[in-house]
Amino acid sequence: MSGNVEGLRPLNSEHRFYQGLAATCVANCLQATNFLSDRFLRRAYYGSAKIDELYRNSINSAFSAREAFLVTGAPHASAYYPRDFAWFYPDVLDPQTIIDSADATRRIRLLEKSVRLMLGAVRSGIITTTLIPVKRNRYIGANYFALPSDTLLGVQGGLEQIIRADLRASPYADMAKAARTGCALLAEYRADLKRAVLDLARSLEPYESHQTRTLLCDVRAPRSAATDTRAERLRFVTNASVYATFQQSIRLGIADESELEKILGRSLSQYKTELLLLFGRDGYIRHSLDRKTDSPVASIALDFVNVQRGFWDLKNETERVLFSATTDLILAEPRFRIPDTFHFFVSVDNPRKKFIHRIATPSYQGRSAWPTFNVEFADRMLEYDEFSGVERYRPYAREILRQIRDATETHGGYQELLSEDGLQYRTWAYRGAIAHSWFPRFLTVWCRAFGAPLIDWMQDPTAGPGLSG
Repeated sequence: MSGNVEGLRPLNSEHRFYQGLAATCVANCLQATNFLSDRFLRRAYYGSAKIDELYRNSINSAFSAREAFLVTGAPHASAYYPRDFAWFYPDVLDPQTIIDSADATRRIRLLEKSVRLMLGAVRSGIITTTLIPVKRNRYIGANYFALPSDTLLGVQGGLEQIIRADLRASPYADMAKAARTGCALLAEYRADLKRAVLDLARSLEPYESHQTRTLLCDVRAPRSAATDTRAERLRFVTNASVYATFQQSIRLGIADESELEKILGRSLSQYKTELLLLFGRDGYIRHSLDRKTDSPVASIALDFVNVQRGFWDLKNETERVLFSATTDLILAEPRFRIPDTFHFFVSVDNPRKKFIHRIATPSYQGRSAWPTFNVEFADRMLEYDEFSGVERYRPYAREILRQIRDATETHGGYQELLSEDGLQYRTWAYRGAIAHSWFPRFLTVWCRAFGAPLIDWMQDPTAGPGLSG
C-alpha cells in the first residue's frame, strides 16, 4: 500500500494517516467487507430486556477496555466517525449516565484516546467523514458521498467535552484530571485547529437568492453532514453546522471572532441572520434550496434541529418563531412519522439517491426514523419551552423519549434507525445497527424532560439501578 498511498505527517511516531485515491479504494474494500460480514455473520447481541440491562450491555461494549477508540456499535465499530462527537456523543461524560467509577475511568480513557486521534488527523491535514484503521496505529481518511461540513464540529465537540468534564457535579475524581488533560490538548493543538477553522471559513462561496446575499459551504457541490446520503446542494444542515463550528471555535478560544469576521466580510450575527432569511424565507426552515416543491412538509427535514449548543439560540424570539413553525409542520404531518407512534422520519421522502443507495440502503436518510435525531428534536423542544416561558412542547418531547425507550426494550438495544414500519432496519446488504455509544445522550435528555433520571445509577449500589418513567 505504501507505494500508492500518500503518507501524511504523523502526530507522532504512534499514529500515521493516509489519504488519496488508492487509500480510499483500500478503505472502501475494508468497509464493504466489514458491512457484508456483519450482515451475514453477526448474531443478535441479546433479545428484548429491561432498559437498565440493555444500557449496561451497551456501555460495556461501547466503552470496552479492549477498544482503541470510542466505537458506535455494530457494524460501525471497525471505523471512526469524528462528526459523532457533535451529533451523537455529547454526553459521554454526563455523571447521570455513568454506571460506576470503573465505567467513568473507561469512558475518560477512550474519550481522551479518541480526541488525540482526531487531533492528530487534523494536524496531518485530514478532515474527513471517516477514519478507517488499516493496521496498528495506521488510519485512512475517507469521505463517503461528499466532503464533510461537520467533522471539525465533532473534533472540537469531543475536545470541549473533555475540557468541561468537571463542570457537572460528579463523585468521580478522574473528571478533574480529564479536564486538565483537555486544556493541555487545546493548548497543544490550538494552532492546528485554528488553521482548519479559518480554512473552512475561506472555503465558503457567495450565494444570492430572493435579495439575500450570503456565504454557503455547498454552492457548487454537496457537503455531507450527519444526514449525508441525500446528495443535495444548498442544505440548511450543512451550513448550520459550519456556523456552529465557528461559534464553537470562539467559545474554546481557538479562533478570534474578529479573524473570522474579516474572512467572512460580515459579522457572525449578520452571517446567521442571512442564513435564517435564506432558509426561512417561507416562514419555516427549508431543508435545501436546491429542491423545487410547493409542499412545505416536503421541504423540511428533521435534521434542521442541528446539534446541542449548535446553531439554534432559542433565547432569540425570531429564531423561536422559525423553529416553532417548522416543528408544528412536522408534528401535524402524518407522513412524517411511523403510524400511531411518535417516531419521526428524517423527511417525508428521500428524493435523491445515488445508485448504491437504491441497491443497498433504500430510505436510509429519508423515510427512516433515527432515534438520535428524535432525541435532538425533543431536546430543542425543551429548549424552546425553557426560553419562551410556556410549556408548549414538553409533552411531545416526553412522548418521543418514551417511545424510544419502548423501541430499545423491544428490539434489544438502542437502534441506529428504525424502518418505515417501526421495525429494525434491514436490507439485503445492511443488517441494521445497535448504536451502543449513542445511548448516554438519550438518558441525558430524558432526565431533562422528566426531571429525574431514567436509570438512577447514583443511588445505593447494593439496591440495584432505580428506574423512572
